[in-house]
Amino acid sequence: MSVRTPAPATPAGADRIAATFARCRAAGEAALVAYVMGGDPDLATSTAMALACVEGGADLLEIGIPFSDPIADGPTIQRAAERALAAGTTLADVLQVARAVRTRSEAPIALMGYLNPILAYGAERFVSDASRAGVDALIVPDLLPEEAGDLGALAAARGLAVVFLLAPTSTPARIETAARAATGFLYFVSVTGVTGARTAVPAEVGARVAAVRARSPVPVVIGFGVSTPGQAAALAPLADGVVVGSAIVSRVAQAGARAVRAARVRRFVAGLKRALRPRGRAPARP
Repeated sequence: MSVRTPAPATPAGADRIAATFARCRAAGEAALVAYVMGGDPDLATSTAMALACVEGGADLLEIGIPFSDPIADGPTIQRAAERALAAGTTLADVLQVARAVRTRSEAPIALMGYLNPILAYGAERFVSDASRAGVDALIVPDLLPEEAGDLGALAAARGLAVVFLLAPTSTPARIETAARAATGFLYFVSVTGVTGARTAVPAEVGARVAAVRARSPVPVVIGFGVSTPGQAAALAPLADGVVVGSAIVSRVAQAGARAVRAARVRRFVAGLKRALRPRGRAPARP
């Protein structure tokens, strides 16, 4: 008698991510995805900044893995990576930051980093340690969905979702491939080029995101270039979530004691989250 092989289970991280987006959708608001660089300017401070983001209302947290050649990152995040590396931050240290955040928060955590450090660490060891640290998803900007089979399988076995990036120049075929491979959410890059705060987001973003959402079985978030609450509010109706990175990282870099920086980041993130809520609606009580 033949035995049918069961379909792969949805990664546990995808469940937490899906629940977060469902909660935001039920509240009529876009999810706020906040980014901090692990180890910038040191491990304790980056942990405090990550927690400040969650305390400010971030629904999902991205923690960056510093790398010496971050091809998708602009000057602000490049400098953050340089500060973290100068402080001796390793990938193992970033996992420790994630673990420390997980002990204090149930918000989904995505690690965002490039393929080289992951391969140097060992892909199987990396996904195993990330899972044990409480990480929910991996975002690897230089990993194409067509080439993600091995890492994707390892991640799925450990309950981690894998997120792929799509650009304004992505073809319908690439969108289709990324949508089939994604298990957490899709990350739509709103501008061509690298990360960084900008004064305006291209007007054609809405139509491009709509085309991605029409093909995607998972939520779609918009990132790159979102720097103000006004920009976040303008993009919120177009996607399931909005990512803010460089604008947060720049506030971490400003002078001040750790508590001062945390308060500054918390206030900024709280303002972003207010901008994503329907007008007049207060946050739900925990």
